[in-house]
Amino acid sequence: MTSSLLRTVAADANVLLSAVTGKAALRVFLESSLTVATTAFNVAEVREYLPSLAAQYGLVPEILDAQRSILPLTVYSERAYRGRLADAARLIGGRDPDDVHLLALSLTLDAPIWSNDKDFKHLSVEVFIVKNERNYIN
Repeated sequence: MTSSLLRTVAADANVLLSAVTGKAALRVFLESSLTVATTAFNVAEVREYLPSLAAQYGLVPEILDAQRSILPLTVYSERAYRGRLADAARLIGGRDPDDVHLLALSLTLDAPIWSNDKDFKHLSVEVFIVKNERNYIN
């Protein structure tokens, strides 16, 4: 379950991919009152991985992309978090440059990150992961 105090999370590509394939992350979208925010960069990353994910699960990439497009997401352009990109690059750019955009958004929104990516550990930002079907965000 989610905390009643938690209002917004900054979602990483890996949880968005989980949601579009109907995994546990989808329950957060369907059963919580969270605002799920992400970056246009992360949406592009999701779209890049859809064909291989579809092949892995025997699904149609266009259907997965349609499911992605109907997720209740607030998508931010780089302009919205540009002021925190340098901070984010300093904090995580050496570990994974692809995580810089999401961290910058998280810092801008003062929102925790929702990701299963271990690169976000040991940062000053709270990180939530999808654990299982019963305790689906922690």
